[in-house]
Amino acid sequence: MFLDRVKPLDAILATAEKKSLNRTLGAFQLMLFGIGCVIGTGIFVLTSAGAQKAGPGLMLAFAIAGAICIVAALCYAEIASMIPVSGSAYTYTYASMGELLAWTVGWALVLEYAVAASAVCVGWSGYFSGTILKETFGVNLPVWLSSAPLVLGGKPGGFINLPAVLIAGLVTWLLMIGTTESARVNAVLVAIKVTALTAFIALTLPSDQFDAARFNPFLPAGVFGGFGTGVGAVGAAATIFFAYVGFDAVSTAAEETKNPQRNVPIGLIGSLLFCTVFYILVAAGAIGTVGGQPIMGPNGVPFPAGSEELARQCALPEYREALVCSNEALAHVLRQIGWSSVGNALGYAAGFALPSVILILMFGQTRIFFVMARDGLLPEKLSAVHPKWKTPYIMTAITGAVVAFGAAFFPVGRLADWANAGTLYAFMMVAICVMILRRKAPDVQRSFRTPMLWLIGPATILGTIFLFFNLDLASILVFSGWAVIGLIVYFLYSRGASHLGRGIVEVTDDVGGEETMVPIHPSDS
Repeated sequence: MFLDRVKPLDAILATAEKKSLNRTLGAFQLMLFGIGCVIGTGIFVLTSAGAQKAGPGLMLAFAIAGAICIVAALCYAEIASMIPVSGSAYTYTYASMGELLAWTVGWALVLEYAVAASAVCVGWSGYFSGTILKETFGVNLPVWLSSAPLVLGGKPGGFINLPAVLIAGLVTWLLMIGTTESARVNAVLVAIKVTALTAFIALTLPSDQFDAARFNPFLPAGVFGGFGTGVGAVGAAATIFFAYVGFDAVSTAAEETKNPQRNVPIGLIGSLLFCTVFYILVAAGAIGTVGGQPIMGPNGVPFPAGSEELARQCALPEYREALVCSNEALAHVLRQIGWSSVGNALGYAAGFALPSVILILMFGQTRIFFVMARDGLLPEKLSAVHPKWKTPYIMTAITGAVVAFGAAFFPVGRLADWANAGTLYAFMMVAICVMILRRKAPDVQRSFRTPMLWLIGPATILGTIFLFFNLDLASILVFSGWAVIGLIVYFLYSRGASHLGRGIVEVTDDVGGEETMVPIHPSDS
C-alpha cells in the first residue's frame, strides 16, 4: 500500500523540462564541482579526526572508503546519465521504488549535505582562527567565540563558533546570487586548493624528517574497532567517507548541465579518480613527518574524535602539539618540520578554498529540496525561483540557517559522523535503483552503463551497510531518530500533499507562473 506510488520516468523528465533551472554547466565545471567538494573536506578538515580513530592506519581507511566510493560512483554515473534531473538519489528512488522510500532518501540527504556543510564550516574556522588571525595578525580569538561548548565536544570554555557562522552566511549569499557565478568562484578556489596540496606533498614525502618508523604501530586500534565504537581503520573509513560526497553533488547538478548524458559521467568519475590520489599522498606525508598516533583512553581504545574526553586531553601540554589535536592539521605539519611560512600559506589556501566545499554541499542540499517541493512533498513556496537570480532563494536561505546553527554549536568530528549516516543510506539506495531500472526500463537511453552490475551493485550495497555499522553508536542513533521524524512528517503532511498521490503532476513555469496539469493514469502510480 505504501510502496504503490512510483513516478513514471516520462513524468520526471517532462517535469524537469517544463520547470527547470538554467543549463549552464559543462563537463569541466562539473569535474571542478566534484574536486571542490572532495578535496578539502577529508584532507583539510578530517585528517586529525581520522588519525585519532585509526592512527597511521588512516591510509588504509582512505583506501577502504575510496574502494567503496568507486563502485558507488559507477552506479551514480549510469543513473545520473539516464535521469539527468535535479534530485540525485531522491529522484532515482522515486522512479524505481516509489514515493515513500524516495522521501526517506531525500530526508536522509539533509544529513549528507547540510550537516556536512556545517562540519566544513567548523574546519574552515580552525584555519581562519589559527593561520589568518593568530599567525598573521597575532590575534587570539577567545575560545568562547571560536569553539562549540565542551558538553557538545568543543573546547573547555567554548560557547559558539562565530567564524563558522559567518562563512556559512557568506556562502549562502553567494549561492542565492546564481549558479554560474558560484561555479566561476569555485574554479578559482579549486586551483588554489590543488596547488597548496601539491606543495604539501612535495615538501613532506621527500623530507629528511620523513621516518617510516612513525607508521609503527600501523593499526594501534586494529582494523575493526567493534560495533558502535567508530574507531579502527574501518571506523575511520566510515568517518572520512563523507568527504566523497563531492561526486554525489555532481549528479544533483544534472538538471543545470549542458549535454548531461555525456558530461555527468565525466564529472563523476573524473573528479573521484583525481581526488583519491591526493587523499593517500597527503595522508602519507602528514603521518610520515610528524606522526599520527591516537591518544588512547584507559581501556586501550582511542578517545572518540570530537568527544569531551579528547578535548580535555588535547588541553594538556604533552598533547597540545599532537596532530590529532590540531584544528589546522596540514598547516600544523609544515610548521612542525620547519616550513612555517609555507604552512601559513597552506593555511591561507585552506581559508580561501574550503568555502568551495561548503558551496557545493549547500548547492546539493538546496537542489534536493527544490525537487521535493516541486513534487509537492514539501510546501510549494519553497521551490520558488528568484526572477532575477534564477535560483531557489527561499530554500537556499533556510539551508544556510540550518548549516550556520550546526556549525555554531557542534565540533567537526561529530558533524562528520552524522553526515555519513545519511550519505551511506543514499548511496545504498542508488545502487538498488540502478539494478531495478535495468529490469524495469531496459530500453531507456544510457550513455554510460555500469560494468558488471551484477557485482558492482551488490558490492556497493554491502560496502555502505558495512561502513554504516562501523560508525559510532551515537551517529547510528541520530540517523535512526532523524528517520523516525521524517516518517512522521511524511504521513502527516507530505503523503496527502503529494502531486503524484493526487493523480497529477503539476508543472509550473519558472518565470511566468503558468501551470500545466498532467494526469497520471492510476496504473502508473
